[in-house]
Amino acid sequence: MTQFERGNQQRIRLHVLPTKRFKTFAISLFAGIPLDEESVTSTALIPFVLRRGTANTPETIAFREKLDDMYGAGFGFDVYKRGDSQIIQFRMDVINDQFVSSQSSLLKAAISFLGDVVANPCLENEGFREKYVDAEKLTLKKRLEAIKNDKIRYAAERCLEEMCADEPYRLHPLGKLSEIEAITPQSLYAQYKRWLDEAALDLYIVGDTSMAEVQEWVREAFTLKSGTPSDYKAPDVTHAVKEVKTVVDRMEVSQGKLNMGLRTGIGYDDPLYPAALMYNGILGGYPHSKLFLNVRERESLAYYAASRLDGHKGICTIQSGIEFANYEKAVQIIKEQMDDMLAGKLSDLEMNQTKAMISNHLRELQDSAYEMISYDFNSVLTGKHRSAEDLLAQVNAVSTKDIIAVAEKVQLDTIYFLRDRKEA
Repeated sequence: MTQFERGNQQRIRLHVLPTKRFKTFAISLFAGIPLDEESVTSTALIPFVLRRGTANTPETIAFREKLDDMYGAGFGFDVYKRGDSQIIQFRMDVINDQFVSSQSSLLKAAISFLGDVVANPCLENEGFREKYVDAEKLTLKKRLEAIKNDKIRYAAERCLEEMCADEPYRLHPLGKLSEIEAITPQSLYAQYKRWLDEAALDLYIVGDTSMAEVQEWVREAFTLKSGTPSDYKAPDVTHAVKEVKTVVDRMEVSQGKLNMGLRTGIGYDDPLYPAALMYNGILGGYPHSKLFLNVRERESLAYYAASRLDGHKGICTIQSGIEFANYEKAVQIIKEQMDDMLAGKLSDLEMNQTKAMISNHLRELQDSAYEMISYDFNSVLTGKHRSAEDLLAQVNAVSTKDIIAVAEKVQLDTIYFLRDRKEA
């Protein structure tokens, strides 16, 4: 398999994967800073405002027309967290020149466009354009309100908030509703400058190109403060649980949301990480998992029951939807599945099906440029390089003994239950 070429350009780490597999170029810029109570909301707002226009194309309609001029190039962004970092990811895709009649490099044009968005914003009165800030504050507010309206997402976020009450990870990457109103064009621009000066910047390009071709284009496109690339600080995944925290919230809901937070003590760079993937897969990651079959199907206690592993924070979360009256029984059955994992009660079918599911996912990465980028970015975040082929081999080598070793480290930290307002 072709490997990423690596290099630095100003404060940007460059990662280029030369391949003729795709007819388009995939471009991703990751810009991450530590999650922080004081800045999380304003940092989240930054990309919403940046997408409205640049100094060269200050009007949003002209901004979008520029994408149309690049044969309908795609542009978007995400705001999320990995470990204790808040990350803004900008994405672009543009067609390879050889498939159209372009007189100049569309990849160069796309890199220039992205550099303009990130480093050359539209400003007025020593801040961002006021009408853009006001409009995007409303957009961000609606995004956060949507989480509260989606009770499954809300319960998942509340569980993490309670579980990590003394850690940056408790913060939602989109920030807090209560802080949006106070943001001004000037205060947002001040935070933007801090973000741009301090963020760890990683630019990925996948397509029929090379590091030698794009380095100069990146240098010309991004006007940044001089210096060397910033690194991500690895979160501490170890956390001794002194007692299990139980939290009950009451809202107008017709179905209970039972979430449980587990500490694994295992990060992405840990030799046990492949076994942790297997542990999560067998516990609740797939339709053949213990939670799905025993809590949902056999006992008919849950409308849904699943688990999710965050390998960057060493946390596994369990989500289920239950009748209010089934709370205690559901908790008991879920704990029994964890006890079975610890006792090594794992069938060959569970092991083989889970390995097959993880293997299929790792092989499918090769079908998407953005999936390949996201997977490789794990090594930047953790300092641990593990190719998809390596991880595939490690997963297939996982034994029952390895999963028991994971289960011995797993600790139940928090039980969160969202239920109706009626007294039990």
